[in-house]
Amino acid sequence: MRFDIYGRFRLEVRRSDAGWEAYRETAGKRVRADDIVLPPDLAADEIADYLDDLLHELSPPGGRIVAL
Repeated sequence: MRFDIYGRFRLEVRRSDAGWEAYRETAGKRVRADDIVLPPDLAADEIADYLDDLLHELSPPGGRIVAL
């Protein structure tokens, strides 16, 4: 799954054996986003809301996290 985080950066979230892994997309590369930790029992349809709760300080007025 890919998300646009308030127009600031893009994030790819993948399921792994340990739970969820997040990667920032920068300059055509994926870099592990160790600062973004998602609970392993989080349902896929809850990820955007969880990211919004986690990263809301980055949001400009009216900003949204958009699934791509």
